[in-house]
Amino acid sequence: MRIGIDARWIFRELSGIGIYTREMIRCLADIDRENEYVLFFDRPEALEETCRLAQLSKAPNFSPLLLAYGPFSLRGQLVQPTVFRKLRLDVFHSPNYMVPLRAFPKGRAGRTTCVVNVHDVIPLLFRNRLSRSKKARLFPLYRRIMLEVGRRADLIITGSTCSRTDVLRELRIKDPGRVIVIPDGVDPRFAPSSVEPRTGDITILYVGRLDPYKNVPRLVEAFSTVRKGSAPGARLKIVGPKDERYPEAALLAESLGVAPFVEWVGYVGDEDLVRAYQQAAVLVLPSHYEGFGLPALEAMACGTPVICSNSSSLPEVVGDAALLVDPDNTDELVTAIARVLSDQTLRSDLREKGLRRAARFSWRHTAALTLDAYRSSLSRGAGEGELRGARSGHGAGDAA
Repeated sequence: MRIGIDARWIFRELSGIGIYTREMIRCLADIDRENEYVLFFDRPEALEETCRLAQLSKAPNFSPLLLAYGPFSLRGQLVQPTVFRKLRLDVFHSPNYMVPLRAFPKGRAGRTTCVVNVHDVIPLLFRNRLSRSKKARLFPLYRRIMLEVGRRADLIITGSTCSRTDVLRELRIKDPGRVIVIPDGVDPRFAPSSVEPRTGDITILYVGRLDPYKNVPRLVEAFSTVRKGSAPGARLKIVGPKDERYPEAALLAESLGVAPFVEWVGYVGDEDLVRAYQQAAVLVLPSHYEGFGLPALEAMACGTPVICSNSSSLPEVVGDAALLVDPDNTDELVTAIARVLSDQTLRSDLREKGLRRAARFSWRHTAALTLDAYRSSLSRGAGEGELRGARSGHGAGDAA
């Protein structure tokens, strides 16, 4: 196979999608010497860093290609179909929902099959809670793009059964076989520290964005109650990109009088993120929805106890290795935090269960399943191509 992977999702500040893209490239370069890969970048820095991290100098079947446009570019929509034909790609894999739609025409078979990750459909589920986001402001366009991706992709990958159910429903996909679950992994760098945290340090950690569905104001409210009650020395550390669109959590911390004890760290790199997990007494992820919930997995891999919502994909990811709470019940959240901070036996139990649970997830396994998905997409594409050709009067080899 000749496989193209869209690496333009590796932005300067890595999100979950950027991490996914980087790890797929790194692990595929390690396990696959049979197939040929073309990696599409739009930033020289990302190309060079990815080549270094993935040791692509040792993988001659991987070829990076620098494009002059990003994944949302109109120019890319126009010219990428030609690029794919010239490269004679068998499979194109976009690690996020945006694909060059003209390369995968409806009702006609093309040479290149389309594999796309739809990690979640949160903007379709929580439109009213994301009113300040670009996707909400351009909602009709976003919804149209998502429906077109649902129609044109040969195979859609998502990270959890919960997300798969929502993708099938929201993208109106009638063939359930076109949407498969491949869980995310965790990098081996996320591991327990050999250095014990300093005595007296009680850090409650949150990792993620500040979008309303992440439910960070409720975490601040629960932290205020815990600090004023059972854990007066506790501090709350919030790791993730700053977002001026959503000041509610910071304003609430001010009004509750706990702002001096809330640390807004902003975006951090891998080493600092690992250290943040290792030094935390507990990770709290009170989201109303997660397509997968990678911070919970990373925290467990570091031996950090986890409290998370009992909704969406999170119970799938954590199993019995975390305390689950109703994301709309502040009292439940307060009780769970207080229990973890005060009960050494519970902390040890969650630590051991979390380490065992996290050991079941690896990016190498995710990459192996994704390689199987590439093969599956070719089989599906061939079959659908014959059907499309019969309906349109053209065979698969005749389609443009």
